[in-house]
Amino acid sequence: MRADGKILVSRHSGFNRIVLTENFEGLRTLRFSESGPCQSIVKVGDPEHLALAYTKVLVQGLAFVENPKRILVLGLGGGTLPFLFHTIFQNARVDVVEIDPDVLAVAREFCGFVESERLRVHLEDARDFIERHEVCYDVIVLDCFGAESIPQHLLTSEFLEEVHKSLAPKGIAVANVWGRTDNRLYERMLRTYRAEFKEVFVLDVPGAGTKVFVALTFHEGRTHAELLERMLAIPIRRSPLDAPLRFRNSDHETLQDVVSVLRD
Repeated sequence: MRADGKILVSRHSGFNRIVLTENFEGLRTLRFSESGPCQSIVKVGDPEHLALAYTKVLVQGLAFVENPKRILVLGLGGGTLPFLFHTIFQNARVDVVEIDPDVLAVAREFCGFVESERLRVHLEDARDFIERHEVCYDVIVLDCFGAESIPQHLLTSEFLEEVHKSLAPKGIAVANVWGRTDNRLYERMLRTYRAEFKEVFVLDVPGAGTKVFVALTFHEGRTHAELLERMLAIPIRRSPLDAPLRFRNSDHETLQDVVSVLRD
């Protein structure tokens, strides 16, 4: 028994040590080492339960695209995000790319992850998949973390150029990244995203040390107030403890707008 609950899985794959625990509330936490950062928190049987702050912010980033029909998620984890997209965007097809077959096996057996005609997992390297496929996606979510960081080959301008090519004309890329405090490459990453996309917005993740980049293939013409309204319309479950949603265009270092995400 660990401090964060009983151990359900502890195994070595070809890529990581996979550790899955369950606490007294039934929340299952996936890590890629004994003490590594949390990769996913899943409540089996409740695909709309979002326990990690970054997942709520990331999902709201999809407000920058109209009615997504094809969504690509790079990185499966416990399956929280792709399963949620499958649930709330019922006209969308969701493809997931995961390099580690053991992660998929754990998600299926212990996290309630189930594939369908609209939700498919592809077992391969994310960069290989992007470079090999010619499908245009409305949304590409970059949520690939190893035990400690994002793989280096998924940070290059060449990779982001391929991501851009894989997006529809009004498509967006949404990336989960460590912020300045914990990421010495943060400024370089932001510059790389700016160089490869028309416009980049930064969404703050309260208290988590992470940021969400929303990279656009187009120039956004809506005001911040209009965007905030659309973000709050994304159908996710919110808690009275949720912090205000904050975001800015990456050309500016000061927050442009703040709005409460509290809902009755």
